[in-house]
Amino acid sequence: MDTSASAIASVARLEADGIYLGWGSFTIQLGNLLVIAAMIALFVIALILPFPGGKDRR
Repeated sequence: MDTSASAIASVARLEADGIYLGWGSFTIQLGNLLVIAAMIALFVIALILPFPGGKDRR
């Protein structure tokens, strides 16, 4: 198999269906759910962690 054929074959594998999770009429792809969960986790961590030097300003 030459390089152009193997490149086309690798692109074809990228277009495969993902894993979808559904609950009632709600459906989301697993990759998107993981990205959303990571964003929410970072947001919560940013709310909980104090600003550096925040207590010394008074």
